[in-house]
Amino acid sequence: MRVEIISIGDELLIGQTVNTNATWLGTEFSLRGGNVIHTTVIRDIKDDILEAIDRAFSRVDVIIVTGGLGPTKDDITKHTLCEYFNVELEVNEEVLSRVRSYFEEIGREMLDVNLKQAEIPSNARILKNEMGTASGMWFDHKEKVLISLPGVPYEMKHLMMERAFPLLVEQFEMKALYHRTLQTQGIGESYLAERIEDIETDIRNNGFGFAYLPSASQVRLRISSEKSELNERKIEGYLQQIEERLPQYVFGRENDRLSEIVGKWFIKNRLTIGTVESCTGGAIASEIISTSGSSEYFLGSMVTYSYELKSKLVGVNMDDIQKEGAVSESVVRQMAEGGRVALGVDYCIAASGIAGPNGGTLDKPVGTVWIGIAGPNGTSAQKFLFGDQRDRNIERTVLTALNLLRCEGMKINK
Repeated sequence: MRVEIISIGDELLIGQTVNTNATWLGTEFSLRGGNVIHTTVIRDIKDDILEAIDRAFSRVDVIIVTGGLGPTKDDITKHTLCEYFNVELEVNEEVLSRVRSYFEEIGREMLDVNLKQAEIPSNARILKNEMGTASGMWFDHKEKVLISLPGVPYEMKHLMMERAFPLLVEQFEMKALYHRTLQTQGIGESYLAERIEDIETDIRNNGFGFAYLPSASQVRLRISSEKSELNERKIEGYLQQIEERLPQYVFGRENDRLSEIVGKWFIKNRLTIGTVESCTGGAIASEIISTSGSSEYFLGSMVTYSYELKSKLVGVNMDDIQKEGAVSESVVRQMAEGGRVALGVDYCIAASGIAGPNGGTLDKPVGTVWIGIAGPNGTSAQKFLFGDQRDRNIERTVLTALNLLRCEGMKINK
């Protein structure tokens, strides 16, 4: 099945909004045997939409259109679809009732403009949207399909997963691609490939797909097969081989998050954690508490950005700060140890660094970060050089700190 994604919106073209919808759709179709051969981004202008649809129908079986379904005058997708299919808009009573109920539930008055959400092209099959007021629409056209969806990502994903994909699987006999994923942290793609070269070669020689999917400070490894029933056990064997070889880097499967893995370990062992942060400004604590149930083990955090607060709140020796600098092994160790006492926790993570883009020196360039962990078995500290991009440095520090904590607690040698 050949697929084209048409994303509508000026905000996508000028870079005001990142087109995450197309990325997500490409991934989900590939896992179901669909082949996305084109992704088009266009203005919310009738002629552009008509041209894009006509061109897409000439080369694909399924068109996914996202955006332009709001109640305001600049959302013209429904009107343009009516023109393309030579039909009229008509009020759908089921949709109208659902829109009214939506505004009643949130305690807000429904405006006349919201009534337009119930106007649907007469030839469309309605895809019920339980996350918003704009319905998804399915159009059959000469043995091909066009699906029009709202551009709001969580609404689009809901409609695809709950409504569109089940219908597409039925109509086009899509065969899901079996895949399993390992999550790694703290090792780059090329170094990872070198460490598992023999395993990767065996995987590919046996006809499986193998992919490296890198992001900031993490790399996902995906093994895929078209014959899950026959190959599930083999793929599981490969995953276990990689886990056993690289336990300090492999932290989970599928969509696991480091904060979730760490949190489960703390709950299981009835231990507590806190943080003392400088360059991350509370980002480590924020990631920890993003996991449901974190109140069972996370007690608190201190953001000690200044020299004075490092000394006053967690007892870092001011002479050491003046002599060695705040970004140093001595200081981060004292931050972790002092935080452990001040917060009354079993483990304390501390981070001090130069996030950038300013503040670097020859001895301590931008991206220099010290991470310390104090726990029942003592204190450890490591130095990292992450790079020159502030946001990425903070993200890498957060993930690296959590993985160090995982290895420390589970007694995995780094």
